[in-house]
Amino acid sequence: MTNTQQELRGLQLRSLIRSTGQLEISLADVHIAAPKANEVVLRMEAAPINPSDLGLLLAGADPATARASGTADRPVITATVSPGALKSMTARLDQSMPVGNEGAGVVVAAGAEAQHLIGKTVAALGGAMYSQYRTLSVADCLVLPKGATAADGASCFVNPLTALGMVETMRLEGHTALVHTAAASNLGQMLNKICLADGVGLVNVVRSPAQEALLRDLGAAHVVDTSAPTFTDDLTKALTATGATLAFDAIGGGRLCGQILTCMEATLSRNATTYSRYGSPVHKQVYIYGGLDTRPTEVNREFGMAWGIGGWLVMAFLQRIGQRAAQRLRDRVAAELKTTFASHYTAEISLAEALRLDVIAAYAKRATGEKYLINPNK
Repeated sequence: MTNTQQELRGLQLRSLIRSTGQLEISLADVHIAAPKANEVVLRMEAAPINPSDLGLLLAGADPATARASGTADRPVITATVSPGALKSMTARLDQSMPVGNEGAGVVVAAGAEAQHLIGKTVAALGGAMYSQYRTLSVADCLVLPKGATAADGASCFVNPLTALGMVETMRLEGHTALVHTAAASNLGQMLNKICLADGVGLVNVVRSPAQEALLRDLGAAHVVDTSAPTFTDDLTKALTATGATLAFDAIGGGRLCGQILTCMEATLSRNATTYSRYGSPVHKQVYIYGGLDTRPTEVNREFGMAWGIGGWLVMAFLQRIGQRAAQRLRDRVAAELKTTFASHYTAEISLAEALRLDVIAAYAKRATGEKYLINPNK
């Protein structure tokens, strides 16, 4: 960044879909806005690649069509977006868009009302985090505890607030226990720790024996494996033990949503004292918050009439509960940053490295236990 009275500049990773259907990812030299009275400028040092970031970054392009050009310092990646995916991208065609939901860095400049933050390491949520420098409102920042690094705080918004939001949603909607799919993920491990600490029943749904072992080593009481031939029976038993009538599903596609609702109904019907052809009157709810499986969601209605499947987003949830309640959740994240909400990364990469074909192939897999961290100033 050049620091003069006239101009502040830095590199920023951007994603563009042309109306021809070609995706272009590149690094742009952009102007950095000078901070207003209640704003700060961060020198970004850590920003995770979350599944929600990949949707904007890669836009559903076919990895097999990806090609590299440009230079080592300024690489350019192009790929082809399928006609089906392109239909849902109309609103962003021919617009170069910055990427990165969250991150952390050091405050290098501040407005008149934020001078006390200069030199502080803070985490932030506000988009365009795959940038060397970022101007943000103080309200979008969280000062990290003493001794915490930018890497420690880089992932302290999306996953932690999502996990806490799930438990808060459970309480607000009158449920008493949870089901979570893709439960061996970084987020799933956080949710498991929260539920253990708060005494909340949690059914963890995973896809392999290795993932089941990982969660049981972390103290999880109820873990069921979709690859097991006894999955349906195992899920029903776990639901009976916990009484869970609310699920958060990161998979989205396929039959899993319907299977969860069917097993919930079986558990409730087993304890019913009277018969109803409409099924149990207890409401059963699955919220889809991810799309690891891009196939259509298949539902075989075997669970009565008191049920729902809907979408859930953490940002909409935070707006729903209001600033005071949201700040309470953020304060808990800061207090438990190196315990409950600790994140671990497969590799730390630079902006240029994030545009290498082999690195893209690695983080685009979204493999459980593999999380990449971009250091824009590496």
